[in-house]
Amino acid sequence: MTKIAEGVLFIPGQDEMIPDSHTYVVGLPASQDLSLIDPGLVGKGSYKLDALRQMGIDPKSIRRVILTHTHFDHIGCLLEIQKTMPWLEVWIHELEATPLERGDERTVYGMEMFRSMCQTRYGVKSGAFILHAARKLKDRELLELGEMSWEVIHIPGHSMGSIALYHPPKKILIPGDVIYADHSIGRFDLYGSDGGELKRSLLKLSEREVDILLPGHNEVVTKLPAGCIRETLRQWAPYLV
Repeated sequence: MTKIAEGVLFIPGQDEMIPDSHTYVVGLPASQDLSLIDPGLVGKGSYKLDALRQMGIDPKSIRRVILTHTHFDHIGCLLEIQKTMPWLEVWIHELEATPLERGDERTVYGMEMFRSMCQTRYGVKSGAFILHAARKLKDRELLELGEMSWEVIHIPGHSMGSIALYHPPKKILIPGDVIYADHSIGRFDLYGSDGGELKRSLLKLSEREVDILLPGHNEVVTKLPAGCIRETLRQWAPYLV
C-alpha cells in the first residue's frame, strides 16, 4: 500500500488471467470514517485486507465500500471483505445498484460468455452479487468522506452507472475504468456500455483540473500533464459513436 496524498492510500491490483482492480482508501485516518474504493477481483480480499493492516489501519475505521462501477474485476471480492467487516455499507450509482438489488447481474459480467467463464473459473454462483445499496449515488452529489469533500461525477459509457470521484482541493480524480494514464480508455462493447456516452463522459472529465489520476488499472499518476484527458478524448473521438 502506498500513500498518494494526505487522506488517499493506494493498494495496487494483483492481475491474473482477469485483471484485479486497484483499490483506494480515502479519508483522514483520525476521522475514523474511511471509505474503500473498489474492492477488486474474486479471491483478492485477503490481500487487500492484509495491505490495510500493514499500514496500521483499524478495519473498524472503514465504514463503507464505494464502487466506481460493478464489473467483476471491481466488485468480485466484495463478499470476502464483507465477511470480515459485515458493518460496511455499499454505495453505488443508482443505475447499477437497482438492477443488482433485483437480481440482474448483467452489469457484473458484461456478456454471457464472460459470465460462464468467471463462474466456472472462480466457482461463483448465479445470484452471488445480489446486494442492498445503502446509498444510491447521483451525479454532482458532494460526499463528505473522512473530513474530505468528494464530488460524484456520473460518467457512463464503460458501464451505465460508472462514476468518478473528484477532490477539488488536491485535484484528485478516481475515474474507475473510463480513462487511464496512457491515453487509453475502458471497453465500450459490454452490456450497458455506449461509445457516444463514453465520449461525452471524457468531455465532462476534461473540464476538471486534474493533477493526480488514480484509475482502476495500470499506472497511477501524481503529476498528470495538462490537457491529458482532452488529448485522450481527441485520439478516441472518431471511434466513440
